[in-house]
Amino acid sequence: MNDRTVNILFCGTGGQGVLKAAEICGVAAVFAGLHAKKSEVHGMAQRGGSVESHVRFGRQVFSPIIPKGNVDILVPFYADEEVRLKDFLKPNGKNLLPLLIKFRQAGTSVRYLNTYLLGALAAYLDLPPETWDKALEQEFKTKNLEENKRIFLEGWKEVKP
Repeated sequence: MNDRTVNILFCGTGGQGVLKAAEICGVAAVFAGLHAKKSEVHGMAQRGGSVESHVRFGRQVFSPIIPKGNVDILVPFYADEEVRLKDFLKPNGKNLLPLLIKFRQAGTSVRYLNTYLLGALAAYLDLPPETWDKALEQEFKTKNLEENKRIFLEGWKEVKP
């Protein structure tokens, strides 16, 4: 990886797994030997309110907050939140909204939305696959670990068939 800082913005509503996905992403970056920072905004998360998490990683990261217009990848778990935060995306940044829509249309259990989008995100990042496996194992432990790994791989394959 070069000296560039990677900026990822996860957004959705309370209960969708936004914070869990952001945590796994940050942990995967750390397992890859990178410096990572994460910031969370909960709003009224327990009542379905807005939730966002900024994840930044690279050789050296000084601030956890991504300035507007600097997001490399926007990972929306809820379309209305994508509308609210898309100004943070770089002009050439990647918006995963089409994958959210595809997931919803497929009728897959929303319980695994965060894992699916995380797999798709991972396909765009230059982090070794084993760091993702290790991060998934650490964060899910035995809680549906194999199913989460399977759904993660589905998301990955959606981007890199």
